[in-house]
Amino acid sequence: MAAPPPAPWGRQPFQQSPPQLPPQQWGPPQYAPYPPPRKNNGPLVAGVLFAVAILGIAIIGVVAATGTPKRASDSAYSGYSTYSYTAPTTTTTSATTTTSARTPTSRSATSATSSKPAGPKAVIKLGDNPIHGAGLGAFDIDGCPLPGMDYSPSGQEVFLRAALPCIEAMWKPSFTKANLPYQPVELVIVTTTITNPCGSMGPDRTAMYCDGTIYWTANYYAGEQGTNNPNHPGKYLGQLAHEYGHHIQWLSGVLRASSEAQYDKGGWDTPAGLDLNRRKELQATCFGGMSLAPLSHGAIPGDVIDVALRDASTRGDYPIYPNRDHGAPERNAAWVNRGFTTNQTSACNTWVSDAESVS
Repeated sequence: MAAPPPAPWGRQPFQQSPPQLPPQQWGPPQYAPYPPPRKNNGPLVAGVLFAVAILGIAIIGVVAATGTPKRASDSAYSGYSTYSYTAPTTTTTSATTTTSARTPTSRSATSATSSKPAGPKAVIKLGDNPIHGAGLGAFDIDGCPLPGMDYSPSGQEVFLRAALPCIEAMWKPSFTKANLPYQPVELVIVTTTITNPCGSMGPDRTAMYCDGTIYWTANYYAGEQGTNNPNHPGKYLGQLAHEYGHHIQWLSGVLRASSEAQYDKGGWDTPAGLDLNRRKELQATCFGGMSLAPLSHGAIPGDVIDVALRDASTRGDYPIYPNRDHGAPERNAAWVNRGFTTNQTSACNTWVSDAESVS
């Protein structure tokens, strides 16, 4: 297979063979197929079907009167079961734990503050979501003291937890300007098979984002290297920036809107559903490029930024994969560069882009 094309920022991408397909990596679980229409086998069957139809109409009426239809789950990106639609209280997550350190609100405190006006709310829209407003981007920060890289799971965790506050600090002002809710992302290091609100995942797949949490598969990334793609801190920072891009989508309401749009199109694995999935993933890649932009102004060494950008050009849909749901490597290269050079969320609005640019 030909190597990925030169990255548009002028540096050559890593020359490597397409990676082997990890389990559960490329796209969410398939929706159950719609059942085929039943054949008419006679008056008896028709009578039974008529009775079932009448019963179904009655049930639908009850559901319509008492609640809303349940949407199908869209793997790692449809969560919201733990999402707060009001502005949360900012807290600090412990550097040595993988669980949330937020203090639960007591019953008395809840009743005492229930009369206060609701805070910012997520907007369940795609192209016209407020996150794409003018003047929104990743703000410059003074520095980002990253530790020396240790590629063990615990060493990766230390590195990622040092980088996350820097990324959080550069993005939070844009949520305030857009009047969107904000809460810090959580980090869980995955070394065994686990179950989270979006399903199950093992340590042999790429990272997963779900319900405000990045589930990071440390051993997968440590083993994902070859002669021309050695371990380097830039790869870890680049992938962290991409996953945080999904956090931006989640907070703003883009992820929920994309999940509902895929459901309405018949599932993520339909042609229209795959198009939506590519737009979602390429936007996260573009947001990831934006996260790297402030860090390139002296906050961290330049070679870490260079490798993070080049790494994006090696990821995406190769012919060996069964579904084209992440965009071609050259598209990932183009979108990460676009986010990096423009640092404008409006430039990362994949939802209004032509089909070719998200192919």
